[in-house]
Amino acid sequence: MKVVVAEPMSPVGVAKLKAQPGWDVVVSSPKEYAAHLAECEALFVRSAVKVTKDVLAQAPKLRVIGRAGVGVDNVDLPAASAAGVVVMNTPGGNAVSVAEHTLAMMLGMARSVPQASASTKAGKWEKKKFLGNELRGKTLGVIGLGSIGREVVKRAQAFEMRIVSYDPYVSSQAAADMNVELVDLDKALAESDYISLHVALTPETRKMIGRDAIAKMKQGVRIVNCARGELVDEAALAEAMASGKVAGAGLDVFDPEPMAADNALLQAETLIATPHIGGSTEEAQEIVGIRIVEQVIEYLQNGVAINAVNMPALSAEAYKTLGPFVELAERLGSFASHVATGNPNKVRLSYSGRIAALNTALLRNSGVAGVLKLSTAGRANMVNAMGIAAERGWTVEEAHDQRSAHMDAIRLELETDSGVTLVEGSVLLGHPRLLQVDGIYCEAMLTGHIVYLKNADVPGVIGHVGTVLGAHNVNIANFNLGRPISAEPGKPTEAIALVETDASVSEEVLAELKKNTAVKVARVVEF
Repeated sequence: MKVVVAEPMSPVGVAKLKAQPGWDVVVSSPKEYAAHLAECEALFVRSAVKVTKDVLAQAPKLRVIGRAGVGVDNVDLPAASAAGVVVMNTPGGNAVSVAEHTLAMMLGMARSVPQASASTKAGKWEKKKFLGNELRGKTLGVIGLGSIGREVVKRAQAFEMRIVSYDPYVSSQAAADMNVELVDLDKALAESDYISLHVALTPETRKMIGRDAIAKMKQGVRIVNCARGELVDEAALAEAMASGKVAGAGLDVFDPEPMAADNALLQAETLIATPHIGGSTEEAQEIVGIRIVEQVIEYLQNGVAINAVNMPALSAEAYKTLGPFVELAERLGSFASHVATGNPNKVRLSYSGRIAALNTALLRNSGVAGVLKLSTAGRANMVNAMGIAAERGWTVEEAHDQRSAHMDAIRLELETDSGVTLVEGSVLLGHPRLLQVDGIYCEAMLTGHIVYLKNADVPGVIGHVGTVLGAHNVNIANFNLGRPISAEPGKPTEAIALVETDASVSEEVLAELKKNTAVKVARVVEF
């Protein structure tokens, strides 16, 4: 397996990668990494490398991108998802570093540190000019109470500041536990002496600090942005600083980066500008470098996707419970697609037992991926399955039945223009196992080579199957039979057989099996 480290990263993290048996670890650079993409299965980046659609096209074997940091603006997420590539980041790894930089910006503005330093170094002694003010007693509006926002709150409280916050995804109780007053955005803007941004870039947050927002702020407000440059309308901020409405700004991020030389903000004497270094501390780089390596190793070795940004997120603990059922869902979908006839238009997954109470998005994605694999040459996976299904106009539904606690099980129904195929399975002794097909109970391990037969329940079928397979030197590993529970002896009915074989069965053999008029369907299912 080839692993490419495209940017400088923690030596400890790189050492962990090189310690993995059979891994070919290439430590490259932003200018040279592309030469290794053809065989690359895991790619590590920070912020300099732009993983575009063209880059992804050069890496047909790529399975995962590890971003050593929080933002993934440099990765084309839709293109990565379409290619089935998991993208992971390390949220919170540099939270303390960014929070400390935020407070540095606030202190720098409160005491005019950059301006006083420049004046003094120029040989001046302008003591009266640089009369400052304290942070104590001022109101700080924290926009976003994620990992960084919470760290800012801790440090601002040490300065005896009043903290208000706007975050529609945080409960009032969680905010109260931090001694933070949760308010709406307008109130946060209107009451704050300092405003600090700590939200992700979304269509809703893009340029959230513009002319309208600034008009709602206090006269002489100070603004800090160590999150994303696109959160601020820079032209509007430059106007507000020129008019005195905004007394100062501390910006670590810009739009675009590097910032343009003619950016009007550079004319503002009260601007503190730094080149996106909020998370650039030795400690933070070490933490995120090690964390992203550990996450990618866990994914490649065990399939556990921690902090994935383009697929359903689960904690490591939740994955321990659901992990075996992820494989079950995928194999049920694959089995259904092999035995069904017609063009699919709907997939419905039903969960019973304990798993029905959990987040089943990953099970859903896996089941749909299993259905798709037969027609996409294996290209479908948990990352891109829902997107491919949507492109094909499929309907995907889920149902949860926590009352059926006798067994944790998944039922998958595949509807086509020819009818509905229903399969159900569970995990027994750690392995995915088929329990029924179309209401007929018939158990089999969902592994290896399986011949699926649907036949009239009459004498002679088992003997015919054994004779044909034996004549072609195909060894039978297991033979599982089933018929409707309600079937009455002597009355015609339909049965199924699941024949596990040691080797693959050819179309020629299937044709011979179907020469017996009792055999209605004969299909090969390969895992």
